[in-house]
Amino acid sequence: MTVRNASTQHAATRRFQALHVPGDPLVLFNAWDPGSARAVADAGAQAIATGSWSVAAANGFDDGEHLPRALAMDNLRRIVAAVPLPVTVDLESGYGDAPGAVAATVVAALDAGAAGCNLEDSFPADGTLRDTADQVARLVAARKAADAAGIALYINARTDVFFQKPAAAHDMAMVDAALQRARAYADAGASGLFVPGVVAESLIARLAAESPLPVNIMVMPGVPDRQRLAELGIARISHGPGPYRGAMQWLTEAARAAMG
Repeated sequence: MTVRNASTQHAATRRFQALHVPGDPLVLFNAWDPGSARAVADAGAQAIATGSWSVAAANGFDDGEHLPRALAMDNLRRIVAAVPLPVTVDLESGYGDAPGAVAATVVAALDAGAAGCNLEDSFPADGTLRDTADQVARLVAARKAADAAGIALYINARTDVFFQKPAAAHDMAMVDAALQRARAYADAGASGLFVPGVVAESLIARLAAESPLPVNIMVMPGVPDRQRLAELGIARISHGPGPYRGAMQWLTEAARAAMG
């Protein structure tokens, strides 16, 4: 049973797609459960995004698909029911190597009411990159699954090119690699390109200028501020695990003070 009727979900996906405007980035302050989603919505958010690291940690699991898919989907369903906003879910690597497994995960996310999803191109076990052709097949399967359901799911294709080396070693050759993947992922039916790990302004600028897909950057130390990212043409800014870590740090410090 879905938590939203078909017309509501169609409207949510259209609304979410329209929020991705290069130069006027959508800001996603990632949530991890219905309570945090409501808090973010109350702050004036235009959409809600989950972050796999945060959802896993909040439920006592490590990141990397250790959180059972059924639990992730139940959490998504409750978030969708809790807020009147489009919700995009971090599906990590799709809970399976084969295209069919990715498609099944996308169907489960759609059934839970998702308007968008993230799908990454690295292996959960060690973070190494999949072959581009393999990831293309997985994205094609994801798009076909969404099309079969009649939902224009926003598929944010995440590339982990910049997680393969420390930031000090990032260079234009890595931008070339990310753009090559971006072109292939666009042809496979992806809606956006998520490039976490990149921090240098010159590299971000080229990604935004040359990507065939709207570019999503993750906030982390060294990343330009929101205004500068907008000037560079970024379409989406994610906060990843930062909100959860900040909330838990506050909780620890408050508890320490209360017991001190």
